[in-house]
Formats: sequence, structure tokens, C-alpha cells
Amino acid sequence: MLRVGICQLNLTVGDLDGNVERMVAALAEVSERGGDVAVFPELAVSGYPPEDLLAKPRFALDCQAALEKIAAATGRCAAVVGLPVAGDGGALFNAAAVCANGATAGVERKAQLPNYGVFDEQRHFSAGTPEALFEIAGVAVGISICEDIWIDGGAVEQLVGGGAELIVNVNASPYNLGKLDERLGILRRRIERTGCPVVYVNLVGGQDELVFDGRSLVLDAGGSVTAQAKAFAEEILVVDVETGCTRGSAGLGGPRMRRIPVSTASAVAPEPLPAAQPVASLAPLDEVYAALVLATRDYVTKNGFSDVCVGLSGGVDSSLVATIAAEALGPERVHGVLMPSRYSSDHSVADAEALCHNLGIEGRLIGIEPAHDAFEQMLAPEFAGLAPGLAEENVQSRIRAVVLMALANKFGWLVLTTGNKSEVAVGYSTLYGDSAGAFAPISDIWKMQVYELAQRRNEVAGRPLVPAGVLAKAPSAELRPDQRDSDSLPPYEFLDPVARAFVEGDKTVGELIAAGADPELVRTVGRLVDVAEYKRRQGPPGVRVTPKAFGKDRRIPITNRYRGEARD
Repeated sequence: MLRVGICQLNLTVGDLDGNVERMVAALAEVSERGGDVAVFPELAVSGYPPEDLLAKPRFALDCQAALEKIAAATGRCAAVVGLPVAGDGGALFNAAAVCANGATAGVERKAQLPNYGVFDEQRHFSAGTPEALFEIAGVAVGISICEDIWIDGGAVEQLVGGGAELIVNVNASPYNLGKLDERLGILRRRIERTGCPVVYVNLVGGQDELVFDGRSLVLDAGGSVTAQAKAFAEEILVVDVETGCTRGSAGLGGPRMRRIPVSTASAVAPEPLPAAQPVASLAPLDEVYAALVLATRDYVTKNGFSDVCVGLSGGVDSSLVATIAAEALGPERVHGVLMPSRYSSDHSVADAEALCHNLGIEGRLIGIEPAHDAFEQMLAPEFAGLAPGLAEENVQSRIRAVVLMALANKFGWLVLTTGNKSEVAVGYSTLYGDSAGAFAPISDIWKMQVYELAQRRNEVAGRPLVPAGVLAKAPSAELRPDQRDSDSLPPYEFLDPVARAFVEGDKTVGELIAAGADPELVRTVGRLVDVAEYKRRQGPPGVRVTPKAFGKDRRIPITNRYRGEARD
């Protein structure tokens, strides 16, 4: 047995002093509970992902100095600490240091550097190779980093072939719906091939577009989950792990690894731990909602803000964003701003007021007609003789953005935008209008999912947080009389699957038509998705909850004439 402290912490990129403080406190707790080793996430010292902070030579040096503070705090209880480590010739490694008894015993370097989707590790890091096992309380422990455990015949299998009795895998694995099942499949495949138990430690918290879900795991040599940490929350989980591989070096072959002594077993047997309690799995909608709440909370608070404001139209998108914000920050820190125009319906204002009451957030009503009239008069000479159209509609949206930004500047708030993934995909937004703000909580949520999430929050609350009228009305921007989204777009129940195929499935117009989709619908949606790229580049960051979000996941040229039509 090895008593392992899984330190699933919410760390912040670049906050070296704060990260060290949190890690030292966690180490002390694990030590007090009789732990043999405390394990921290990937790049815990620097925070993940540090991106081009790694281009600053001073950054790795400062991370090394931070590691020394953690090492100095260790005693018999060892610590596995992720950080960037400088090597010879200017090389930089994604590494995990093993510390005990006040010093660093050794360092393991990540071998497999992901360079797809949101990952860009080959930009800064060099690949390492497994070099040694660490003897912690008499157990030969192989240290691996995130992607290393995904590869058949890779670093983990080399460590087990070299004599490892336990694999510790440190991670900063971002969340998307379905990710836990994917991880379990990978871990069980590695265990099937090695017969070696795994301790999988993951980061938790929001970092710009990414959110990390935690859910650290312990799997025994048979692939069964014996312990699991919470989802979307910090936890220090101390567990007794049965070590020893059922196949080990005899099954995989390979030379014996060099062994680095780290710490010895305690002379006094620790008190037995209570059996690990199973963690209830979250339903998909609840899982996504928890991710949105955590990401919003961390984006606001880690960037030094206390309050947010949201433009409330009486529609489902702004209602869901306000609901997320109220849960993330507390209702007293959320300010709803109602900005009706001559085209706003009475029920839209009433629904927005009801939402504020239901959530317990402040609601401010600031009519935009004075500014709207002024703009009409100012632009009248320029627009003379031309029929009213999109330009006049967009002026209203931009007035609302000015109001929100003025309030934010005056009171030190942060503006949350309310666009969903369907709107972002097809460019159904006003640049410098409703797309203006600091963070977009639902920009990776398709419109039909917005309705599902809003309805689910009402079910969980046992009362109508989002008013029934909001859920029943037809979507509308209310920028002209009797306007409906369906005037400009296909109905969302048809638009969403096609847009999703373009964005998340990388399908082309020709492929979707060949698969039987309606040609007119496909061409319409495909054109809208393609021409909206310039808008997306100027939008605020939003939290990623699907396997492919806009932003780092999907990098399409703005100037681009490829449409993927079938060729004759």
C-alpha cells in the first residue's frame, strides 16, 4: 500500500506565489493525514496553460525558485510537482519534480507533447524520455505526464517494463462533455496492457477559454475505479492505493529502470482510512452547467473583478447567462440591465423584470430611445432617400453596448455577453453591439441546448428561475417591428445540426449534401458560417464545453474562398 494525497487544486497561471502557498498548505494536510506522497497537477507551479509566458527565459527560472520553496516544505511525505524545467542548450521541458526531505530527488520530463486542438506544447517544449523510477516509501513509482498515458508502447509502458509498481499520471486535462468516459477508456487500456494501477490527478478550475473538471481517479490493477475526486471542485483526497503490477516488467520486457530513493516508509503504521465513497455521476446537462458556472466564476475573480453586468432582453440567452452568473458569483454581484427600445414588447420587459426577481439580482431599466432618436437625427442627412434596414437595426444594439460598457467602466464591473454558439456560428450578432463584452459564458452552447439548460435549471431549483414566458416565446432580436430570428435564419432545430456538422465535424457542403441533407439549407448555413469568421475573431473569449469550440480549437482563415462543393 502507498498512501497517496491527490491534490486537485484550482491554480492560476502566472500566480507563482499564490500557487506555491496553496500547494504547501495541501502538502501539509496530506502529511498530517499520514500520506506518503502528495501529487499535484501538470504544470501546477506555473498554472496551465502558460502559453507564451514560456518564451520568457526568466519565467522558468522563477518557477524553479518556486519549486525550491515547495521542496523545502517536504519531509517524509514526498511531493510530485508539475512545472516547466529548463534543460541544456535552451531546451524547455514540461516536467514533474519529485521532492522529499527538503530537497528535489529527481525530475521526470513529458515525452508526448500534444499539438492539436487547444494544445500547442511543441511551440515551447522539447520531448523527454522516461529515465528512472522513484522509490517512495519502498514502492517503485513511475511518474508520467498527461498525454504520456495515452500512447501504446509509450512512456508508461516503458516505466512498467522497467519495474514500476504504480503509475502516477499528472494532468491538466480540459473538460468537454464526454471527457470522463474518454479518460476511463484510455486508462483502462493502459492497465490492460500493463496490469499496473494508476493514480490520475487532474487540475480543476477555469483558465480563459478552458475549464478543468478535476475528477481525479485511482484505478486498481484490474481497471476498476477505487476512488474519484469531486467534479468541478477542489479536493484533497487521501487514499490507500494497493501497488504492484499483475504483469509488470515480465509482461512488457525492457531494461530495468534506474531507481532513485526518495523516502522510506513510516515506522508507525498510520490509522486506516475510511473506505472511499463513490461519487455520483452528473447528468449531461448538469455537467455542462457546472462547467459554465466554474469557468465564469474563475474568469471574473481571477481577473480581479467582483461584479458583472448583463444586458437583459427578456430572451432565453440573456436569462441563462444571468442564471449562470448569479450562481457563480452570488446574486448580489450580478446587475441586470434592461434597455428597451420602441420595438421592445411589453412582455420582454416584464419577463426580464421577473427574471431579476426570481434570481435575486439587481435590475436597472435604462431606455435607449433618447440615444436612438439622436442617432437617427444625426444620420438622417447621410441616409436620406434610402430605405431603413440593417444599419438602423445595428445602431440600437451598439447603443446598448455603450450603456453596458459605461456602467462597467463607472462601477468596475465586467460585461458578460449573451450570444450562443448558433448565433456565433452564423454571425447572427452585431459587431461592437451585442457581441461586445469581456466574457461569453454560453458561446459554446447551441441554441436548442440553451433551452434545455434553462428548463433544467428550473427543474433543479424547483421553481421558475427562468420565467415560463421566456421559454415559450419565439426568439427575436426586437430591432424592428414583429421581428423573429426565423426571418433571417432557418429554424434552430434545423440550423443547429447542420452548423454543428460544419464547426465540430469539419464537414463540407458537398459532404453534407451527399449524405442526404437539404441542399438549400446546407448551402445557406455553410455560407453564413464561412463569412462570419471575421466577427468571431473580434469576439470575447468563452468557455469551451464541446470537443471543438471557436477560438484555439478552430483556426479558419478570414480571407477564404473554399466552400467544399462537389466537383463535376
